Amino acid sequence: MCIHRSRPALTAAATATGVAMAFALTACASNTGTSNTGTSAGQPGSSQASGAGQLSARHRDPAGFAWFRTRPTPGGWQRVSLPGGEAVLSYPRSLHALDSDRGTVSEGLTTKSGTVLVYLNVTPKQGNETLRDWPGFRVEHLLDDDASAARMTGQATGLAFRGGSGSCVLDTYTTKVHANHYREIACFVQGSRGASVLIAATPAADWGTYAGLLEEAVNTYAAR
Repeated sequence: MCIHRSRPALTAAATATGVAMAFALTACASNTGTSNTGTSAGQPGSSQASGAGQLSARHRDPAGFAWFRTRPTPGGWQRVSLPGGEAVLSYPRSLHALDSDRGTVSEGLTTKSGTVLVYLNVTPKQGNETLRDWPGFRVEHLLDDDASAARMTGQATGLAFRGGSGSCVLDTYTTKVHANHYREIACFVQGSRGASVLIAATPAADWGTYAGLLEEAVNTYAAR
């Protein structure tokens, strides 16, 4: 059974009551084999905020991942690597480091009261998930741990990340505690040094504001 790890507070009060577990978004990753060819389904209405893009040289998906287009880190953005060197996360200077477990990386945007508006987390593989089974695994994992309801709204496999191949899902879920509602992009990416999981999330009500930032963080994510 995989365990969520990073649990930054949604608000100062939420931390005291355990609601911080609602944003425990780091899933277990795994050793992988060869990736599946590009396939996807679903259409989250706000996920196309950053415009049309490319899934891979072989496949386009105008429904869920039309925005996906691998590219270098934008000018002015920061970069941080996993301690083990499996991947590099790029993020804008407006974000700052969040508390996370040893061996992981978390960057986010918070309000003065401590509410997390943007959450980016990278963790190395920890289980037996694969590129092929990642879409189904992610939603099941949410339901097993912190979510009372979860729904996949898009998925894609065979994505050509910088330095590796990945599988991603778009999903929306409601937490068991306080019924908080979130939307996320969750990707499992395999590089030459190992696999990693990237989570890019925001409260569902703020998706329209931050979807473009989350998508850009996925587009510039680099496996090693």
